[in-house]
Amino acid sequence: MSAEVAIRHRQGDFTLDVAFTAAAGGVTALFGPSGAGKTSIVHILAGLTRPDRGRIVLEGRTVLDTEAGIFVPPEKRRAGLVFQDGRLFPHMSVEKNLLFGWRRSAVRADAAQIERTIALLGLEPLLARAPKHLSGGEKNRVALGRALLASPDILLLDEPLASLDAARRADIMPWLERLRDIARIPIFYVSHSLDEVARLADRVVLLNEGRVTAEGSVFELLAGLGAEKPLGAVLEATVTGIQDGLSTLAFDGGTLLAAEAGEKGRRVRVRIGADEILIAREAPSAISANNILPVTISDIRLDGALAEVTMRCGAARLVARITGASVRRLQLAAGIAAFAVIKSVIVEGG
Repeated sequence: MSAEVAIRHRQGDFTLDVAFTAAAGGVTALFGPSGAGKTSIVHILAGLTRPDRGRIVLEGRTVLDTEAGIFVPPEKRRAGLVFQDGRLFPHMSVEKNLLFGWRRSAVRADAAQIERTIALLGLEPLLARAPKHLSGGEKNRVALGRALLASPDILLLDEPLASLDAARRADIMPWLERLRDIARIPIFYVSHSLDEVARLADRVVLLNEGRVTAEGSVFELLAGLGAEKPLGAVLEATVTGIQDGLSTLAFDGGTLLAAEAGEKGRRVRVRIGADEILIAREAPSAISANNILPVTISDIRLDGALAEVTMRCGAARLVARITGASVRRLQLAAGIAAFAVIKSVIVEGG
């Protein structure tokens, strides 16, 4: 199952003009600043807005083609939509909220699928409760369950964590990761949080002022992004064991040591800040850093007194933010072999 999207739409002084694709399963993040067009895209995908021109194909089914005069209305588009505030029906129990879309779906989940969805999102203890007795994170999980039980062809999550505090976001992120890993439909995740996108997304569509500025794998695209605290790398790794009380993480480029990351065989994501990466021309010794990776420099971009140095470690892409003075002193250039000295890593999810 996949999604193909091409849209052009004008609203006042703003023009949305985008084209991109999403693969079967996994999460495609629509990422960019406020006003970039993220929510407008979600509304058009769901059929809530009819664009001036465009074509959208979901699972081989054309739901929009303005040239051919095709416009499938929202109720027949089979799009599961979750907003940041959940939008549960206050007069219904959690169980009745969950089954609201199911009752109206043309393709109904069976009892086993309903049970699996409830278990997936940990909703068993909440079924008899009213929405007013739920926390923000619990409301979001119920909204996700309601969308999934409508048997959608596509799932649209429009900043579902934006209204939650840090603790509640931390509570719901594991549920979203689990959903990502088992879903077999395209999931579009709208966010302006770099941390959320790095943790959840498989692919990223970068948006600015109604245009796609870049599109690609989260592991390739996010390194170097972020104005104040840019990301240096997003890596997928596997826990292979314990060494000196630290987890050994294997990735396509070598191994990393990190704080306890779970049982052997667990798949995790590793985030490294660009400011957490130092560069050495020779392998350093007698140093406290646990992670020193051989790399090849592929690109250097100067920005005033600072520089972004892009490196390759196997198939992995790393970006270090250092001073231009350091670039000159170390005589760094594309093609040079060096060592990335990583001060700290963040290990999250699976």
